[in-house]
Amino acid sequence: MSSAVRTAAGALRGRVEAGVTVFRGIPFAAPPVGALRFAAPRPAAPWDGVREAFSFGPPPPQPAPFGRTETVAGDDWLTVNVWTASPSPDAARPVMVWIQGGGFTIGKSGNPEYDGARLAREAGVVVVTFNYRVGFEGFAQIAGAPANRGLLDQVAALEWVRDEIRAFGGDPDRVTVFGESAGASSVACLLAMPRAAGLFQRAIAQSVPGAFFTPKLAADIAAACTAELGLGATVAQLADVDPELLVEAAIEVAGKMPARAAQWGRVGHRAVQFAPVIDGDVLPAHPFTAIAAGASGPVELIAGHTRDEHRLFSALTGVLGQVTAEQAAEALRIFAPGPDGEARYREAFPDAAPEQLYELVHGDWLFRMPSLRLAEAHAAGGGRTYLYELTWAAPSLGAAHGLDVPLVFGNLEGNQPAMLFGDAGADAEALSEQLRTAWTAFAVTGDPGWPQYDAEQRRTRLFDITPEVAAYPEEASRRIWQDYAFPALPLIE
Repeated sequence: MSSAVRTAAGALRGRVEAGVTVFRGIPFAAPPVGALRFAAPRPAAPWDGVREAFSFGPPPPQPAPFGRTETVAGDDWLTVNVWTASPSPDAARPVMVWIQGGGFTIGKSGNPEYDGARLAREAGVVVVTFNYRVGFEGFAQIAGAPANRGLLDQVAALEWVRDEIRAFGGDPDRVTVFGESAGASSVACLLAMPRAAGLFQRAIAQSVPGAFFTPKLAADIAAACTAELGLGATVAQLADVDPELLVEAAIEVAGKMPARAAQWGRVGHRAVQFAPVIDGDVLPAHPFTAIAAGASGPVELIAGHTRDEHRLFSALTGVLGQVTAEQAAEALRIFAPGPDGEARYREAFPDAAPEQLYELVHGDWLFRMPSLRLAEAHAAGGGRTYLYELTWAAPSLGAAHGLDVPLVFGNLEGNQPAMLFGDAGADAEALSEQLRTAWTAFAVTGDPGWPQYDAEQRRTRLFDITPEVAAYPEEASRRIWQDYAFPALPLIE
């Protein structure tokens, strides 16, 4: 069974699946190849007749698991997907636009955990997902190209939502952007970007990374990548280079980043290769600074993180259960803030084993404290703000990074959920119900069901089998990091 709608570019036919109509692979911008390589997104070309919107568009160039490049079928990387229970202009349902994570290096909207059917069917919202350029194509600092091309893609996708979503049953004046990890960093950037003003009314940022680059750092990392190919990081030299070669070059440099930590600092130790660049144009100022000064205006925000943010990375890197005292001391020396950071962690957590200290400082630097800082900045700027922490200890990896994604979408089966949930079963479904209810209530009404965050009481929703509202539970870490500004990361010269 199919259903058709008309957009400015042409007519589309979607499929009715599981009680909702799904449209996949709709171009929101022209393929960024050829003359448009490394350029800001341009409008998609119109088409004649009715276009079948049955399949996801190809992902942008990126690494695949085990270090290979992922083969892409076609270059129409910039596409959106829509799930709607009422593809009618009269429906005017709230819209939720998802921005996936992946360290600004990987990510595609066609992953099964991002299927929007359950949210659209049960909550009556219109769900939109989309691809944006990642890795070198989207975030490398290239002479002659705009910075943050991936963020410009996100703005273009939101402009498409503004202009077209009514035909799919959505209300362009009730748009919530939500994202996790790099997607949450993207949400923070969009809150601060003049180009994105007015394109959404609410935002949800799940596990916000704190890494933002200065242009010099981003340019030096890009130059290291292109040097692998004997080229410079300029549009003139790269315009005709196969994207897969640039992916391969970036993979090579990622493996060498710890040896460059003297120049690249903490991101070298963590091999954080791509991040938003505070370029003064696309991203005029650091998001936390701009938001605290009121840049996000009337947008309402939920921000938060999981309790055990680093547990997943410990598992993926093979150190889970094996962290030594030496490894913990090194992590504290590198990542704890200030000259006395290590001592402050040991004083705040006197009974912590090496593994706990290792996970705490990594998790705090990567996600927990930046998520808190975004909430604090938004509240300071006068914005309506809600803070949460996912504290539920799933049987496999606890409240690990990424646990919230399948819970929010209600997609609790498949490889990724199985890795995160273990045999949680009914408990996972109960947590999913909590998060789905809160997120969609926020999208519909602006009220997720718990009190606003403020700097005095710090009221926080704790998502667990028995949920509660309490003072922010990571007070010891908050105090350690309270004077750290999470500045744009420099090139160390």
